[in-house]
Amino acid sequence: MESITKNNFSRRNFLKASVLAGGGILIGFNLLTACKPEAVMPVDITKLNFNDFNAFIKISDDGYVTIFSPNPEIGQGVKTAMPMLIAEELDVEWSKVNVVQGNLDTNNFTRQIAGGSQSIRFSWDALRQTGATTKQMLINAAAAKWNVDANTCKASKGIITNSSGNTLGYGDVVKEAAVLEVPENVKLKEAKDFTIIGQEIINVDIDKIITGKPLFGLDYKTDGMVIASVLRPPAFGQILESFDATEAKKVKGVIDVITIGNKVRKYVASGKKNWTFQMSETDKVVVIAENTWAAIKGKKALTAVWKKDSKLESTENHDTVLTEILEGKKLKTRREDGDIKKAFATADKVIEKTYHSSFLPHNCMEPMNFYADVTSEKIHLAGPVQTPEFAANVVADLLDFDIDKISLEMTRMGGGFGRRLYGDFVYEAAEISNTIKKPVKLVSTREDDMTTGVYKPAVKYRIKAALKNGQVTGYHLKEAAVGGNMYGLIANFFPAGCIPNYKIETGSYNSNITTGAWRAPYTNFLAFAEQSFFDELASELNVDTIQLRLDLLQNVKGTTDKKIQYSGQRMEDTIKLVKDKGNWGKTEKGVFQGFSAYYSHNTHVAEIADIVLKDGLPVIKKVTVAVDCGIVVNPTGARNQLEGGVLDGIGHAMYADFSFKDGKPNSKNFDTYRLIRMQETPKVEVHFVKNNLSPTGLGEPGLPPAGGAVANAINAALGKRIYKQPFINEFKKSSVLG
Repeated sequence: MESITKNNFSRRNFLKASVLAGGGILIGFNLLTACKPEAVMPVDITKLNFNDFNAFIKISDDGYVTIFSPNPEIGQGVKTAMPMLIAEELDVEWSKVNVVQGNLDTNNFTRQIAGGSQSIRFSWDALRQTGATTKQMLINAAAAKWNVDANTCKASKGIITNSSGNTLGYGDVVKEAAVLEVPENVKLKEAKDFTIIGQEIINVDIDKIITGKPLFGLDYKTDGMVIASVLRPPAFGQILESFDATEAKKVKGVIDVITIGNKVRKYVASGKKNWTFQMSETDKVVVIAENTWAAIKGKKALTAVWKKDSKLESTENHDTVLTEILEGKKLKTRREDGDIKKAFATADKVIEKTYHSSFLPHNCMEPMNFYADVTSEKIHLAGPVQTPEFAANVVADLLDFDIDKISLEMTRMGGGFGRRLYGDFVYEAAEISNTIKKPVKLVSTREDDMTTGVYKPAVKYRIKAALKNGQVTGYHLKEAAVGGNMYGLIANFFPAGCIPNYKIETGSYNSNITTGAWRAPYTNFLAFAEQSFFDELASELNVDTIQLRLDLLQNVKGTTDKKIQYSGQRMEDTIKLVKDKGNWGKTEKGVFQGFSAYYSHNTHVAEIADIVLKDGLPVIKKVTVAVDCGIVVNPTGARNQLEGGVLDGIGHAMYADFSFKDGKPNSKNFDTYRLIRMQETPKVEVHFVKNNLSPTGLGEPGLPPAGGAVANAINAALGKRIYKQPFINEFKKSSVLG
C-alpha cells in the first residue's frame, strides 16, 4: 500500500482495498481516473433515449446513433459491416454508434438472409443510400433552422456546419428532420473519402461473446418457457411404429411426452413446400421438461419401435450408384462449347481422373435450437436461423396462420455453414408449442443434429482433358451427386471460356437422406477436383502450374459471353499477387508448395500452401491467400472470414469422413468424427487486391481452393496424387500432422 501512494497514486480516488477473511488485501484500480482524474465515465449508449428516424436508424438528443443490422449474424460479420455502410454515409463517429440486431421485417428490409455470401454485396448501395439520405434530411432541417440554403451546409462526425461557421449536432435537429420529405438521388461518397469503410473495426458483439453474455439462441429465455427434446428416427428410411414413455415420465423435471408430425404431413400434402423445408414426415416423440437436462434424460429413457418405410441406404451403394451415373447417358448438359467429341478424337493425349467426396455434417458449435410461443392470436418465434422470412412463411402455412400475426426475433448464431438455411428446428418448435399451448424452446444435442440433420451431398467428379500441341483443347466434366447437383452458374466458372471445346454434365441420385447447402455448396469439393486436375495437366505439359492458369485466362479476357461469371483480368491479378506474396518457387529447401485458384460467390481467390515433411507425413506450415473481393468494408472481419474458410477447407479435406450403413450415420459426435485440431492449423496470411469495385462475398470463397492447394503441395512433396477426401485415408495412419 505504501509503495503505491509513494508513486503519486491517490488512495482516495484510485484505490479500493478490502481486507479478506483470510487476512489478504483485494486492491482494485480505476485506471481511467488514474490516468485522467477529471475524466467522465463513457456514455452507456444502450441506455440513451433514442428518436426513431427510419427502420435502420435512431438518433438520440445527444447525437448518438443506434443502427439496426437487418441480416442474420452467423459469424460472418454483417452485424458489424452492414451498420458500417450506414454510418459511413451518415457521417457519424463510429464510437457514437450502437448496433442492434434487427428482427424480421419484410415491410422495411429486403433479403434478410444469411446465405451465398451475398449480404454485403446486395446491401452495398442500399444501406449507404439509407445513411446518405438521413444525413441530407438532417442537413435540410439545420438549414431550415438557420434559414439558409441547404447546399451551403455540410456534415461531418455528427456535426452540421453552415458557411458562416455555425454548427448544430444531429441530436439538435433529429426531431425536425424525421418529419421532412425524403430526398431522392442523394450523392454517395467516393471511396477516397471513406472514413469508416476500410477501417479495422472490432466485432460489435465481441465483449458479450468473450464474457458469456446472452446473445445466442441457446441463451434465449422467457417466463413460463419449457424445454423440448425431440426423438427422431435413428435411420433414414424409418418411421415411428410405437413408443413407451413410462420411464421417461419418471425422470424428475419431465412434464409430458407428446408426438408431432401431423401438421408436417398436411403441409407437405398441400404442395406449398419450399426449398428450406427438409423434414421427415414421420411422427416424432417429444419430451417436454422444466429444463434441458431433464428433457435430454427423458428422451434417453424413451422406448421406441421404428419400422422401415423406404430403403435403408449405405455409402457403399451410393458409391456404386454414382459411378453408374457417370458412366450412363442420362446426364443433363449445363454448358457446352465447341465440338468436344472432335477435340478428344484428334487429341495427342487424353487425361481422365475421378474424384470422390463423402457426405459431411455441418457441425455448428451451437446445436440446433429455437423458441416458439403459439397462441390463438399470435406467434412469437426467436432463435438462430439463416432464412427468417422463409421460416415465418412456412410456420404460417403449417399452422394456418396469418403471416402478419407472426413475429420473429433473430439471435446470433453459433455457426451456420448452410445448416440453418433449413428451418426444420423452427417448424418443430412451432408445432410443439401449438400442441402444448405453452412457450417452448426446442434444444437438440450434438448427436441429434449429426445423425438426423442435413448433409453436404456425396459427390463424384470425372474430368477428362484433351491435349494437343502442348495446349488444353478439350475439357469434359461430369458430376454425380446424392440429392442434387451444382446450380447453373457454376458451369460458367473457370475454366469456362478458357478452353474452346468444353462440356459440363450432371446427374443425381434421389436419396431419402436429407442433403443441402454446406459452406460454398458444390464448389467446396469441385474446386479441389478441378484444381488438382489442372496441377496434373501442368505436370503432363511440363509447364509451371501457375503459368498454365495464367495462359488459359488470356483466352477469356474481353469475352462477350455474358454467361461467364468470373473476370479473367481480376483472376490474373489475384494469382499474380499470391505468387508474389507466397514466394512461389523461392522457398527454402524442404518446403514444398501447392497452388490453387478459384472463383465463387463473385470473389476471386488464389492460395499457396507450404508444407514440410515430418516422419514422412505432411505438415502444413503456412497458407498464403490473395483475394479480390472489391472494396474491403472491414479488414478485420474480412481476414477472419478468409482465415476461417481456409482452416475449414483444410480440416475437412484432410480429416472429415462421414458415411452411412443401413440408413444410419457412422458418427454421432466428435469422438468419432475427426475435425482439424489447434496444433494442426497453419499460419494463414491474407492479402487483398486493391481496387474501388463494389464488394463481393467473403464468408465462403476462401474455402474451395484450400483443399486443392494442400493436395498439390502433398504431391510436390511425395509425388502422390490424391483423388479422394479425406486425405488422411491415403496415408493409412491414425493421424496426419496438420
